[in-house]
Amino acid sequence: MLGVIGLGNRLFFVPLIVAFALSGAGHYLHWNMTLQFVISAIAIIFVAGFLGRATESVSHYAGQRLGGFLNATFGNAAELIIAIFLVRDGLFDMVKASLTGAIIGNLLLVLGLSVFVGGLKFKTQRFNADLAGMNGSLMLLAVIALFVPAAFFTTHSINAEGTKTLSLVVAGILIVAYLLWLVFSMITHKDMLSDESERAEEREEESPLWSKKLSIIFLVISTVMVALVSEWLVETLDTFTSQFGLSELFVGAFVIAIVGNAAEHSAAVMLAMKNKIGAAVEIAIGSSLQIALFVAPVLVFISSLFGNTMDIVFTTIEMVAIGVAVFIAKSISQDGRTNWYEGLLLLVVYIILGVSFYLV
Repeated sequence: MLGVIGLGNRLFFVPLIVAFALSGAGHYLHWNMTLQFVISAIAIIFVAGFLGRATESVSHYAGQRLGGFLNATFGNAAELIIAIFLVRDGLFDMVKASLTGAIIGNLLLVLGLSVFVGGLKFKTQRFNADLAGMNGSLMLLAVIALFVPAAFFTTHSINAEGTKTLSLVVAGILIVAYLLWLVFSMITHKDMLSDESERAEEREEESPLWSKKLSIIFLVISTVMVALVSEWLVETLDTFTSQFGLSELFVGAFVIAIVGNAAEHSAAVMLAMKNKIGAAVEIAIGSSLQIALFVAPVLVFISSLFGNTMDIVFTTIEMVAIGVAVFIAKSISQDGRTNWYEGLLLLVVYIILGVSFYLV
């Protein structure tokens, strides 16, 4: 395998395999929990980097938009798997907190880092303004879909059966809306939302890391590795959080969310540094939309299959955090241009929310 990937990548793949193996050994051999946490945290960095490279190579063949969608989807696979384990155990509050953290983490941390780092290297970076406008509208839809049930449950007395019915109905509507968005963006209005000049530049300047077939294989393998290491890391969080006195809300919204989004972090930042801000924005905002409009609703149905339906009612602080993140991200991205200071603004908001969650 190392002979196939080339000499230049061996310095990356060797520590990747070693870190992954040590993380697995620590999990299955029941090493000290703190040691497991440290090893798994290191392993997730390498695994996320692997996923980022595989996605970048696939993007060369599929184009930036589809490549960004694939990265968001495969990156969110880890988040979905982690959430399913939590749903199975009935930890609905932590699931909602992790979903909140995933949304604001992508909109503020991932997008903020990408815009900031890319802006330091390139004075102004541009991407499709039509796509930015549609993403903004979809983000507002996500806020509305989460806000309306919470408002009705807060102001009116609704029984358990009504709560279950409303949650399932809203979840079903969101899934349909997201699937139709994929049809709109990938099929019927694909040309309007693509950036052909940027794509042409990529193909002229760079060659892919691997062949099309090998890129797809590595994308699947790296996704599985992300899911495994994420699960191993999550299982160490109880010991880690109790040792440092962290709240369940903070752990769900920031610790788990950052672990689950590690793949998007590395991939988006690497793309922004290569002046591929369109793909970076697609990863960050596309991942948040996928979490809000698809992953969260799917978890509602999965919880129903487990016999205990999770409602779609988020707490006030979670709604405020999502609303603030959507507002600032939409404001910054709607003109299709970014610079390093706009990235800094996103990071500042993320830090403010992080401190607030920590002190709750």
